[in-house]
Amino acid sequence: MIDWLFGFVGPSVWGPIAFGFFTVQVTMMAITVYLHRYSAHRSLELHSSLQHFFRFWVWMTTGMATKEWTAVHRLHHAKTETKEDPHSPQVVGLANIVFKGVKYYRQAATNEEILRIYGKGTPDDWLERNVYVPKELTGIGLLLVIDLLLFGVSGVLVWGVQMVWTPFWAAGVINGIGHAWGYRNFECPGHATNMVPWGILIGGEELHNNHHTYPNSPKLSVKRWEFDIGWMWIRIFETLGLAKHNRVGPVVETDRSKGDFDLDSIIGLINDRYNVLANFGKRVVAPVVRAQRFSSLPASSRRLLRRGKSLICREAELLTHRQVKQLAELKSKFPTLSHVHDLRVKLTEICKDRSTSMSEIQSSLRAWCHDAEVKLRDVGYSELQDFIRELKYYSIPRATA
Repeated sequence: MIDWLFGFVGPSVWGPIAFGFFTVQVTMMAITVYLHRYSAHRSLELHSSLQHFFRFWVWMTTGMATKEWTAVHRLHHAKTETKEDPHSPQVVGLANIVFKGVKYYRQAATNEEILRIYGKGTPDDWLERNVYVPKELTGIGLLLVIDLLLFGVSGVLVWGVQMVWTPFWAAGVINGIGHAWGYRNFECPGHATNMVPWGILIGGEELHNNHHTYPNSPKLSVKRWEFDIGWMWIRIFETLGLAKHNRVGPVVETDRSKGDFDLDSIIGLINDRYNVLANFGKRVVAPVVRAQRFSSLPASSRRLLRRGKSLICREAELLTHRQVKQLAELKSKFPTLSHVHDLRVKLTEICKDRSTSMSEIQSSLRAWCHDAEVKLRDVGYSELQDFIRELKYYSIPRATA
């Protein structure tokens, strides 16, 4: 017979802890692999059996429906950091998103117009219409029953952790802290950051800056030292024949036989523009900034130079009022850095240009290279030459050309 005080498992401390941790990790797996990378971005394909399992699991552990989550997330990418963004800490405040993230999610998820526009391509079968959408509380009620049967009274605590985990970590931390604190590999639009380089606890979603840079990539890690546990699960599912990823990051290649910009160079450069700008910061801006650090400089100038690379490489709309003043001071004191900043701004404009033809972009890029070589003739010239050479090597796979 079942022990109603301790459940089927019996008196145990580690049993409820292990089960609770296991279930929340499966929930995060379902959210990141199924809801996020598959449903919202279609960056991979999933076997129908895996889709049905994840749909059921998300319903049972969170009460969320696929269409609602997908629509809200797509809206977030379409309107990032604007008043129409369903959960931007830059708009409504970090504390509101971290502690009231579910509130903002529900506001968007119950908006029929948002669901109609951004929820296309999501399941609309009998289960969705008759179970998962109208009976969202039934799923989490079923989970409570399971916890009580397994662990008795302590099952209530397990269920409480399961209910709080996703709203806090997914709706709060990822949507809040992931747009406020952390490091940025790329200066993509918006304030998205990588919270830590090891995406383990919340499905790899900790690598949020990488995701906003390449939203259609199923792999969220881009540096050697970054780890994305969600990508690990996808690779395991691929080995089992249950998944297939579409592409990873930008579709670009390197052709070192090229000596000038051609059409492939321009397409590849635009596809990989955020990485191009990051490389310009690392390979050109950083050496030029270091070259300005003379020992005879006043302490205030040396402190300013320590912020030089970040000030020059940060997108203008992300600079605080204080940083804008610091950048202006930096440019007035160090003319070479003023040239470098102007070059980065112009390169950004070229990479983002969608209003002109490829031949015009090609001409603009050649003019930029000539201008850069003139302005950096005395400092950073060799580093610039290496950077330009790598730009000319850009190409795209022949299969996608």
